[in-house]
Amino acid sequence: MIVESERGRRKRIVGTVVGNKMSKTIVVEVARLLKHQKYGKYIRRSTTYKAHDEKGTAKLGDKVEIIETRPISKTKNTKLVRVIEKASTYIFRELLK
Repeated sequence: MIVESERGRRKRIVGTVVGNKMSKTIVVEVARLLKHQKYGKYIRRSTTYKAHDEKGTAKLGDKVEIIETRPISKTKNTKLVRVIEKASTYIFRELLK
């Protein structure tokens, strides 16, 4: 989903939190499926984004929505919009393995 504003077009991305050890920063993984050109098999690819989390609300395994912003640091140019779904205990244990 793309949001129009006076700043221009900014992408909204939905992903899963895979890291929250830094202060005010979370690491969000966005997985996608793409079809192999030759064999036609679907391959899972993922991209990680570092997102600004001012209040520290997102925890490991949460499903979150992030939005593009101006560069906040060298590697961080997205910001947390909202936590869509809290992680269950089972998912949290699976991420720690």
